[in-house]
Formats: sequence, C-alpha cells, structure tokens
Amino acid sequence: MTPDELSGAPVLVAGAGVSGLAAAAALVEVCARVTVTDAREAALADLPPGAQPGGDPDAVPDGTALVVTSPGRRPDHPLVAAAAAAGVPLVGEPELAWWLGQARERPPVWLAVTGTNGKTTTTGMLAAILRAAGRDAVACGNIGYPVVEAVRMGHELLAVELSSFQLHWSPSIRPHAGCVLNVADDHLDWHGSFAAYAAAKAQALRADVAVAGIDDPTAAALLAEAPAPRRVGVTLGTPGPGQLGVVDGVLVDRAFGDHGDRDGRALVDAAAVHPGGAPGIADALAAAALARAAGVGPDAVRAGLDDFRPGPHRGGVVATVDGVRYLDDSKATNPHAAAASLAAQAPHPVVWVVGGLLKGASVDELVARHARGLRAAVVIGTDRAEILAALARHAPDLPVAEVVPGDDDGMSADVMTTAVRRAAALARPGDVVLLAPAAASMDQFSDYAERGRRFAEAASALGSAREPAS
Repeated sequence: MTPDELSGAPVLVAGAGVSGLAAAAALVEVCARVTVTDAREAALADLPPGAQPGGDPDAVPDGTALVVTSPGRRPDHPLVAAAAAAGVPLVGEPELAWWLGQARERPPVWLAVTGTNGKTTTTGMLAAILRAAGRDAVACGNIGYPVVEAVRMGHELLAVELSSFQLHWSPSIRPHAGCVLNVADDHLDWHGSFAAYAAAKAQALRADVAVAGIDDPTAAALLAEAPAPRRVGVTLGTPGPGQLGVVDGVLVDRAFGDHGDRDGRALVDAAAVHPGGAPGIADALAAAALARAAGVGPDAVRAGLDDFRPGPHRGGVVATVDGVRYLDDSKATNPHAAAASLAAQAPHPVVWVVGGLLKGASVDELVARHARGLRAAVVIGTDRAEILAALARHAPDLPVAEVVPGDDDGMSADVMTTAVRRAAALARPGDVVLLAPAAASMDQFSDYAERGRRFAEAASALGSAREPAS
C-alpha cells in the first residue's frame, strides 16, 4: 500500500512493543486512522499521539484495511486467522517500512542480513563500514531500531537485520543486496518445519545482489536457487571468481574488484577482525560483500572492520577467578551458535552452562561433536531432559550437574547463581566456564541479555567471596 492509500484508512497495529509503536507513529504521520491492541493493557498507556487503544487483541475490527503485526506472532495465532477470514492483509513493520520508503523520491537502499547466527554482528560490521565510507547509514531492524523509524529519518543506506519472523511477514521487500549467513535448526516450533524456516530466510536473497555463506550447505543451496541476477559466495577458504574468502590470513574480494585483478582485492588482515575466530571472520566477509555491493571501496571496509567491536553477551570474558575464565555467550540461543562458541575455546577444557527453551531444535549432534572438549556440564532450563539425555548418550562419564528450579546450594536459590557455583566447583585452573545455552532464555529470564548479566554477576561474586576478611 502507498501512503496515499493509507491516508484515512483504518489500520490495526497488533502489538505495542518497540516495532509496533514505531509503526503506529509512522502510520499516524501518513494520516491513517490507527488503533493499537496488546494483550498487556499497560502497554497501551503511552501510545503515539493520534493512535487509539483497541480492545480484543485477537480480533480484527470491522472495516479494518490493514493489520500490522508484531514480528513474533505465529501464523496459527487467532488474530492471523481473523484477518484472513475478513480478507484483511496482515504484514510486519519492515514491510510497512518498505512501502513508505519506496514512495519517497529517493528510496533508501536496503542491505539486508539474515541467518541463524551472526546477524547482529554482521549488521553492526556493515554499518561501521558504511559509516567509514562517509555514507549516511544506520543499523536497524531486528537489531533493536525499527526499520520504519530509520525510513522516517530519511537515511540513505539501511543495514537491516531481519529475522525469519520479520521476513515471513514482509512479502514485498527486495533489498539492493541481501545475505543469508547460515541456516540451522531454530524456531522450528514457530515455522513448523526446517524447510519453512529456510524458505523464510531465502526471501532475503530476492535482491539485485544475493550473498550467502557457502561453507554452510543450506545457505549455499539457497544461493544457488536465488533469483538474484548476481550471486556472491563468501567462504573461509580460498575464494573462487565471484567470491570473497581468505588467502594467507587476509580477507580477499574476488567478486567486486577490477576484472583485470585476477587475484582479488585484499581487504583486511583476519587478525584485525573482532570478534576473532571463524564465526567473526565469516561475518566480516559477509559485511564486506554487502558493502562492496553498495559501491564501498576496500579502504572503508578495512577502516570499518578495524573500528568495529562486538556487543555484550557474545563470548566476552566477564570474570577470571582462581585461574578459571568465565565467558558470557548468552546470545548463543540455538545449537548452531553454541557449537561455534564451544569450538572457539579449544584447547581449553570447558565447563558448559547450557539449557533453556530449545524451540524444537535437537542438541544431539551438538553434544556428540563437542563432548570431548568438555570438563563438565551444568544444565538449566525447561528443556533440561533433552540435554541431559544427549549428554548421557554421548558423554556418559562426563560430570553433569542439573539445576532444578527451587534448588538451593545453601547460599542462594537463584538459578544462575547456583549454576555458576556448581560450575566453579567442577572447573580447574586453566579451564573455561562457558555460558553458551543453545536455547532461548524466556523460561527463566526476560531475555538473553538478562541471562548474561546474571551469569556475569554470579561469576564476579565468586571472586568477592574468596577475598580474605580484613
């Protein structure tokens, strides 16, 4: 729909979260008649001026022309069924942002990033590169800043992180360049199958330039099938023509350089990439490919990656106590991410703090592949049984501590404090205690950030508890 079509139209915004409120403000700005609903009544107390609170959060009022839904609303939700029965289109906030942006005299250029893991890091790297090139760019989308707000602010380039949920509810988006980093089991409870999840990710490749991590078999297959006129692979190996990769410890572009430059363009030393290791380098290659697709030169790629530092809860050391390092990778919310985190600790033995909501994913392969690197495991969360069973199958002699809700170690009944203390008891000097849960956090914490903070606080408290009394 165009802004002219939205003007005067009754629009329901379903969900008063960050993206819903941003969508409501944008719709009011184009003179739509906006109603906002939310199952949390308190969320409707501070709506944008001009938007009105609604009633039943599962209903579509008569006469509604459009529903804009929060990204996490499942396709089997009653509201979705109600919209379909009434013949009312239902879209997500990024789709609305696309409509509004395309109506501008100079539409913003979208550079889209999706994948099971690495989205936020890649998007941040991309935004840093674009800014280093002097471009008017902003990171937005699933990274926390709504796309519709970035469009309203008139930015030239949008580094857009898109989740599978957002892509599912955004059928029209065609970025200038789009990337699928990797695809592994995640959100299968929401999508219903791995094929449906992968198909949602593939929507990012309906672009002028499609980019994918070709070391990942599923992402490589999606790239091969993408309708984009130009397809670019990124690999941790030596790149072929039309690819970006690594040669002698240097990130090299063989896709966007001069045709006469057969060896490719050197971009940056792999050692200068943060975060380091294979996942960080893969993310940097993807960010570089998207930036190069937007006309950014090698010098800006180098400068942007030199300046970029990852956000919290992505594998940083939060404490060192008695020769044991405590690492917070709470962002590892699925088995694929946890696998990368575990692999990065070699050769140090790991006491693994794991568990939460698995969202339909299996941990069997994860445990089988990484059991040899474990000193012990501490298992938390709702889906403990699946993790404990996998550990019993593949590491029957491994020391395992299960933290059951209500457990009390004699000092605290807090789940993370208990988990960290049990991990500390199992660790030896030189070991790593790693929070890489392979699962979502919402069963016991408000989000992955709270889970990470609680881990860091509990680890830091270990050092305080060991200080001698004065």
